[in-house]
Amino acid sequence: MATVKGSPRRSIALHLVLITGLLLSAFPFYWAVIMSTHTSSEIFSYPPKLLPGPHFLENVRHLFDSVDFFGSMLNSLLVAGSVTVLVLFFDSLAAFVFAKFDFPGRGVLFALLMVIFMVPAQLAAIPQFVIMAKLGWIGTMTSLIVPAAANAFGIFWMRQYMRGAIPDELLDASRIDGAHFLRQYWHVALPVVRPGLAFLGIFTFMGQWNDYAWPLIALTNPDNVTLQVALSQLNGAHGTTDYGMVMTGALLALVPLLLVFAIGARQIIGDLAKGAIR
Repeated sequence: MATVKGSPRRSIALHLVLITGLLLSAFPFYWAVIMSTHTSSEIFSYPPKLLPGPHFLENVRHLFDSVDFFGSMLNSLLVAGSVTVLVLFFDSLAAFVFAKFDFPGRGVLFALLMVIFMVPAQLAAIPQFVIMAKLGWIGTMTSLIVPAAANAFGIFWMRQYMRGAIPDELLDASRIDGAHFLRQYWHVALPVVRPGLAFLGIFTFMGQWNDYAWPLIALTNPDNVTLQVALSQLNGAHGTTDYGMVMTGALLALVPLLLVFAIGARQIIGDLAKGAIR
């Protein structure tokens, strides 16, 4: 009887914890909305403004006058979208080989991959810049897309996912049916690991969209700057920082990320549900 009586209490406590976590997670987004509707003086006023103000359209107009917002957003979409597609293809293809095929030196190559995974990306900035300069790609978006076309984390993630998600018997059956390597990869492996690909796609797109350091170094042409670099120019654009305008730009920059996350999360949940039904 004690267990039965205690269950509703535990359920209520769990829901309270989850609701508290949700409110804490959502508050930064709410605060960004609030700041984007006020001027800088109102943002720093006391007591702080907790309700939306009337200056959102004014901040949007100042934002569009200060930077080429839509041009920079298009550049970011091109870079992030291209990198995401390339990473999904190359990383999943390499992971498929590591997960399901035996070949000489597989362990050594995977160990080398893990070493690369643990090396901070900042250490590669200087040699990467030298290579891009010798290829004549500095100032172009190619210098952002090609170096990021594959990464160690994506290969590691998809390899671990494929090892558990793709039965060896399924590949054996496809070989008996005469499927070659690429057909096994495209028609057998990829349909099974779509949830893993969806997560990798979200992770890659968000990382490229929010990347600031390397685009700041490589994009010497102001017409090719990405959105994060353009937004950084808002700091002190008029002598003093207009925090209402800055937060408006940051808020608008979140919209593509929310759309990609919603589409990817729906894909993950839908594929997991289908797998459970099967």
